Amino acid sequence: MPRSPEPRGRVVVVTGAARGLGAGLVRLLAARGMRVALLGREYAGLAAVAATLGTESHVVEVDVTDDAAMGRAAEEVTRVLGPPSVVIANAGVAEGGPFESSDPETWRRVVEVNLVGSAVTARVFLPGLRATRGYFLQVASTAAFGAAPMMSAYCASKAGAEAFARSLRAEVAHSGVGVGVAYLHWTDTDMVRDVDRYTVLRELRGHMPAPARRVYPVDRVASWLVRGIERRRASVYAPPWLRLAQAGRPFFPVAVDLLSRRELPRLLKEHSFEQTGLLGTGGRIEEKLIDRSAGRAVTRLGRGHPAP
Repeated sequence: MPRSPEPRGRVVVVTGAARGLGAGLVRLLAARGMRVALLGREYAGLAAVAATLGTESHVVEVDVTDDAAMGRAAEEVTRVLGPPSVVIANAGVAEGGPFESSDPETWRRVVEVNLVGSAVTARVFLPGLRATRGYFLQVASTAAFGAAPMMSAYCASKAGAEAFARSLRAEVAHSGVGVGVAYLHWTDTDMVRDVDRYTVLRELRGHMPAPARRVYPVDRVASWLVRGIERRRASVYAPPWLRLAQAGRPFFPVAVDLLSRRELPRLLKEHSFEQTGLLGTGGRIEEKLIDRSAGRAVTRLGRGHPAP
């Protein structure tokens, strides 16, 4: 794909922007002069990130799985900042543990946020992307092609998000809208920092080859994604060496099956694999908001933040 036009003054939308990779992307894109819409579940966190930016921004507290609320958010962003040139579906949650004993509501929520939320984000912002001939980036994971035991909801949701983005790419290419999939590995977010607290995730990571266990700083991962956005890449890899893993994709299921058959019986004797619940600070806030609203979406349109 050709490079994106000059980013300065253009509008970018980032979901899950209150912390972690979302906040890192917001800061890098704002530094390039883009006006930023920050969407997520925590108004205070979003506003705190927006306050650090040197460009015009707007904050919307919204549940990405709520079609009506997201529709209102898209209208608000377009009215305040203008139609988006870039939309990044970054909002995501994860949980781990045996599928059989998993909490149905938590399992379902992972799929809803990671897959359904991404589709809702694309749907409500597509009119703006058509107007600007813009670019939609779906943040996925190596879990999209390397399904692992004890992570069924996360792997299913990321594989589904990848397939959704590829389907959307073919559907909108003729209108000049680009669609990319970002494949991430271990990134230093609060969700990943929770890994060693839980036996299931600690053991999962411990059985990976040494290079695949490396954790990358958020700013570095964000810079790889921004480079892909600037080039409107169909596939963005963070770290870049992950593109080599695509070649081994047909063999991953066999390798995982063989390793699981050998190691899981031993690990189950040595450890109890408890459910993790939603991981990280964002996951815990998500659970609180679900409990507080009894399943009803929380939406709050916030004031804009002008460039200083």
